[in-house]
Amino acid sequence: MTSTQPSTTDTPRPPDGDWLGTQFLKFTREGPFGVCRLDRPEARNAMTPAMYFGIKYAVKHVESNPDLAGLLLTGTGDVFAPGGDMGGGGADNWMTFGPALGMDALPFDTLRQSAKPVVAAVNGLCQGGGLQIALCADMAVVSDRATFRVPELYRGIADTYYSHMLARLIGPVRTRDLMFTGRTLTAAEAHDWGLVARVVPHDELGEAAREVLAQCCRTAPAARTVVKSSLDNYIGLYDRIGMQASLGAPESIEGFMAFKERRSPSWVHPDLRIEGRL
Repeated sequence: MTSTQPSTTDTPRPPDGDWLGTQFLKFTREGPFGVCRLDRPEARNAMTPAMYFGIKYAVKHVESNPDLAGLLLTGTGDVFAPGGDMGGGGADNWMTFGPALGMDALPFDTLRQSAKPVVAAVNGLCQGGGLQIALCADMAVVSDRATFRVPELYRGIADTYYSHMLARLIGPVRTRDLMFTGRTLTAAEAHDWGLVARVVPHDELGEAAREVLAQCCRTAPAARTVVKSSLDNYIGLYDRIGMQASLGAPESIEGFMAFKERRSPSWVHPDLRIEGRL
C-alpha cells in the first residue's frame, strides 16, 4: 500500500489547542478538563482513520497529563459522529480503514480502559463508530435532539463488537431490533433502553456534560479503577477474528460499493430495493 504524508498546508496545527494528528479534531483545555471536538462539518463529522486514532491519542494524552482530570468528547453542529467515512475523503487520509482496523487504531478499548473519566456529550446524530464511542465512554450525556442507529449490517459488516456489547447492555431482543432493522432511536428511546445515561435539553448539553464529568472526577481514582475494571470484565471480549474476516469479505465490499453508489446492495431482493443510502 502506498501512503503519503499530508503537507503542513493540508493539516495545519490548530492554534487553540494541542495537536492530535488531524485537522478534524480540536483539542482544548478548559480548566481541569481536556475537550476533544469532532470538527469536520463539511462531511458531517464522518470519521477518517486519523480521527479515530486521534480520539485514542486524546485519551492517552489526558491520562498522562497530571494537570488534566478528565476528557469530554463532543461534536460540531447537529452531528456527534456518524461513523467511518466510507467515501475515503479527507486531507488527513494517510491510512485506509483495513490497515487502521488491523493495527488497532480504533479508540474503543482505550476508552473502556481509561484511568481518567471520559464523558461523551452527544450533540446530535450518533451512529456506527460514533455510537460505539459513546457506549465505550464512562458516561454519555445526550441532547434531546440526538438520534442513534447501528447500520453495520446494511454495509455487509458483521460487527461483533456491537452484537456482543449491545446484548450485554440492552439484551439480545433489543439488539436484534437495532441491528437487523437499522432503525433510528430517539434520545428518549435510547435513554429508556439504557443505551445512554442522561438526556438534557439541547441548549444545556455542554453545562450538564461538564458537571457530570466533574462529579466523576471527584471520585477516588484507585477505587474507581477497580469498579471500572469489574464493569469492563462484565462486558467482556468480542470476536475480533470474525469481525476482521468480515471486513474483507464479498458482502462488505458490495456494501461499501452500494453505499457509494446510493443503491441497494445486490443481496436485497429486487422487490425490496430502494434508491438512496440506508
